[in-house]
This record gives sequence, structure tokens and C-alpha cells, in this order.
Amino acid sequence: MSPSAIFRRTFTLCALLSCAASPASAQDLTNDNIAGPYVPTPWVIVDAMLKLADIRPGDVVYDLGSGDGRLVIQAAKRYGARGVGVEYQKELVELATKAAAAEGVADRVKFLHGDLFEADVKEASVVMLYLLPSFTTRVATKLRAELTPGARIVSHDYPLSPWPPDKKVSMDVEEKEMISGTSWTHLFYYVVPARR
Repeated sequence: MSPSAIFRRTFTLCALLSCAASPASAQDLTNDNIAGPYVPTPWVIVDAMLKLADIRPGDVVYDLGSGDGRLVIQAAKRYGARGVGVEYQKELVELATKAAAAEGVADRVKFLHGDLFEADVKEASVVMLYLLPSFTTRVATKLRAELTPGARIVSHDYPLSPWPPDKKVSMDVEEKEMISGTSWTHLFYYVVPARR
């Protein structure tokens, strides 16, 4: 079995296991800085997010709330970028670190256990997000203040209100219905403006 197939099978299994959250993990979700439950991004959406962000070899791609790490791992593997995932759940940091090694990109990506609102994102040229709406507004302020003008952001499903996106892409993804109750997916693309 190829490393890619192992990677996908591992994350399918992890996604199924994550649906049966223990009382301890359910309690953890009450923490104000846990920006949502772990929900793996469907592969077709990973592809669309990476394409929309126009990832290049010189990019440093951050995923805030990186879960299993698939976005930064694929940015490194497919486009030669470097990547950083920031994740609050230690077990997902460990899982993503192992997946990066299995995919042969451990030298170009790292996963940090921590609070995405406290993460130092100044190095990022691209930021990926899949956060609940109440958190996208909070993180928008941080990103506009800390990222270099010209940095790109792709937010899955929820806009960085009140910041208007530079582009919006909508797509019908059947497997998403199980996750959110609708198959429609919206990707919001932003470019950090010049400082005034």
C-alpha cells in the first residue's frame, strides 16, 4: 500500500474514532479558545483550498486548528512549501507529526501544540482556517495585525467578517453533508492589505 493510501486510511479511521468523543474531550470543547471540534477537511476541499491559495515553493503555510495536518502536509508534498500546524489537542499534534513522517515531509512541516490565538504567525505567507464563525471574527483581527501585507488566507465555510473577501468559491461536496448538514462548501480568499 502506498504512503498516500496509508495516510488516507489512517485519517479515515481517525475521523470515525473522533466522532465518538469521550466525556473528557466533550468537556474540553467548553474552553473558550477551542475553535471547534475536530472535523477532517474532505480531500476535494483540501485540493480546492491549496489551489485557491496559489501555493508556491517559497511559501510558509500555517493551518490554525490543523487537526490531522493534511493541509500543511499536502502543501509541502505537492508544492514544495514549508508548513506549520497549530493545534490545541495533543493527540492530533502527535498524529499529524507521524503522518508528515509517513508522507516524507517531516523536514518541511512541524506541528505545534498550542492556542491558535496565541500563535506567532508572522512567518506565514499563507494561512488556512476551518473554524467556527464566532472564532473567524476573532482571528481576523489577529491576522490583519500580524501577517505581512500580501499574505493570503483561505477560510473554509466561514468568512472573516466584517472583512470582505477578495474571492469566494462555492462547490458542492457530497461527503460534506455528513459533516455540516449541507453539501455546499464556501471558500473565502483574502489578501492582507498594505498598512496605512
